[in-house]
Amino acid sequence: MRILIASDKFKGSLTAVEANTAIAEGIRKGTEQEPDITSIPIADGGDGLVATLVAATGGTTESLEVTGPLGAPTNATIGFLPDNETTVIEMAEASGIALIPADQLNPQLASTFGTGEMIRHLISRGCKKIIMGIGGSATNDGGTGMARALGFQFLDSQSRPVENLPADLLEVTTMIAPDDLALPEILIACDVTNPLLGPDGCTRIYGPQKGITPDQFEDHESKLSHLVSLCGEKGRNAAPLPGAGAAGGLGFGSIVFLGADLTPGFDLVSELLNLEAAVQSADLVITGEGSLDAQSLLGKGPGSLARLAREYGKEVIAVCGRSDDLGESKLFDKIIEIGDPALTLKENMDRAFELLAAKSEDFARKSLSKP
Repeated sequence: MRILIASDKFKGSLTAVEANTAIAEGIRKGTEQEPDITSIPIADGGDGLVATLVAATGGTTESLEVTGPLGAPTNATIGFLPDNETTVIEMAEASGIALIPADQLNPQLASTFGTGEMIRHLISRGCKKIIMGIGGSATNDGGTGMARALGFQFLDSQSRPVENLPADLLEVTTMIAPDDLALPEILIACDVTNPLLGPDGCTRIYGPQKGITPDQFEDHESKLSHLVSLCGEKGRNAAPLPGAGAAGGLGFGSIVFLGADLTPGFDLVSELLNLEAAVQSADLVITGEGSLDAQSLLGKGPGSLARLAREYGKEVIAVCGRSDDLGESKLFDKIIEIGDPALTLKENMDRAFELLAAKSEDFARKSLSKP
């Protein structure tokens, strides 16, 4: 039997590479004969994109000091793929929610400025193509911080710079683009389909996890709506697009400030890793992530991979830390939870590799080994 293992990360516990390794170890221990395993870690545009693509292609990384979401310096990892032309970055490395303690979240001040610094650095190096993942953000600034780092000016009615964004965004009356900004090709790996504004926009759907309370929704919404107006026709056209609301509106900002294309993260990764051919060659596909829920079916890695596998009539197994009711979805033939109810959440997360390997071994012994 030919087995394709293509897991996403188990957030907070295992990278996609580590999850694939654990599953493969378990499968090998649980089968009587050496199985034919192909291992391809996957990502969908969220955090983990750099590590996944670098590991899969044999690329390299370097660290760059940038401005974190609340102004403190932080080190961001940049990936360089073997073609010597393509770089991979994640906004979460510079502007991510994981960089801020939960009690210090401040979406009025959190900025994508550091993300812009990464792009500026790559431009200075003569980079020809940038792939940027925009999941895991701490921000709701519509990409204005990124734009400022790249030389865009936001001025008030007295032509004075407005730098405290998004808090003072309503004071901006004029936006001026830099004359000398020479951008390479930029592809945005996006793992959600939300527009910028409205009931399904970034503020109401993702704002609460960043510290935005319901009584603050209208304030944040009005600021982003004002940004749309400042961007004119380009802004009005971009705001309703699927993915414009990703990363607190960085999807929108990437369109209007960078001229970038938004691409479903899984589709981009799948093409780079030739995942479709690997699925076609497999008899069984095993995927997974930390939490398997309704969002997993909406552009996330495991759900997207399962749909691809179904197109070719392949059996699909999902392993996860925990799963929610997936409704009527028939994407997965079997869902295996690795969590041990006798352990605390922290203990389960600390022992994720061991538990994932053990559950994979048990599955292989029961379902793959010949009597």
